Amino acid sequence: MHIGIITPAAAKSLNGNRATAQRWAGILRQLGHKVSIAVNWQGCHYDMMLALHAWRSAEAIAGFRARFPAQPLIVALTGTDLYRFMYSHPQTTLRSIELADYLVVLHDRAIRIIPPASQARVRVIYQSAQALPAPSRRSVRSFDICVAGHLRDEKDPLRTAYAVRDLPADSRIRVLHFGKVHNEKWAARAEHEMHINPRYHWFGEVPHWQVRRAYGRCHLMVLSSLMEGGANVISEACVAGLPVIASDIDGSVGLLGEDYIGYYPVEDTTALRALLLKAEGLPSAGQGDYLRTLQAMCQQRAGVFTLQAETQRWADLLAETGLS
Repeated sequence: MHIGIITPAAAKSLNGNRATAQRWAGILRQLGHKVSIAVNWQGCHYDMMLALHAWRSAEAIAGFRARFPAQPLIVALTGTDLYRFMYSHPQTTLRSIELADYLVVLHDRAIRIIPPASQARVRVIYQSAQALPAPSRRSVRSFDICVAGHLRDEKDPLRTAYAVRDLPADSRIRVLHFGKVHNEKWAARAEHEMHINPRYHWFGEVPHWQVRRAYGRCHLMVLSSLMEGGANVISEACVAGLPVIASDIDGSVGLLGEDYIGYYPVEDTTALRALLLKAEGLPSAGQGDYLRTLQAMCQQRAGVFTLQAETQRWADLLAETGLS
């Protein structure tokens, strides 16, 4: 079958939606299908359309449904769909949801946001990640914290930097931040933070292999987002054996679990600072097994984020559409 994937992220973009589209294309090809990826739908025939982003791909969704009403249509809901456009642009976003035969979400709490009439069409497909190519080699001179996320409002990207501004002198914490700036305002903020905060290092947008290398060298990852549809960096960290501290948003709790002990309240710098010191294990913060416990809990979740598991969920969904 010929499956068309529509994503708002351009071909050379390092945007998460593009990475997701490319990984899903690989899975669908492995399952025996021809797959095309496009930013916009040009009116061509697909045996099935898979559209990422209910709001940004709304025109393609409506056009495909009108022209090919009998062909399966799957809409993958992103974090901004669920936690922004559902409220700021409800008519367009909800219309895309209503037109879809199935709705794909990336974490198991997302169903709470979807209207009850559409919840039966929801399927959770956790994003997978590959194991690191070599064993981890954590720094011994510093306690390095990885932040992997673009600098834009939804990510609260400098929260970890703020949390390490005034740490005890004996702390060895450094923050290594990898991500593209959304605009010049964020670039200026990151540059200023590096100027006043020697613990913070921003590297800009880098190839994915460099981020993966950081997973093997850092001691901890922080995901400070205000909203997420199901961040693949959590999958990657768990599979890499890298412990995670995250803001307590649905998108992270839906991946790491209700009982995970690495959450802090959104935008709470003081609470985040306390967890970072606890993870580092300074005597002043209380020695213990906190970091090892985080690591064990992440490793326990890693099985959910395998390519085999993700592929099986797609195979099951295609079987429901009749395209297996």
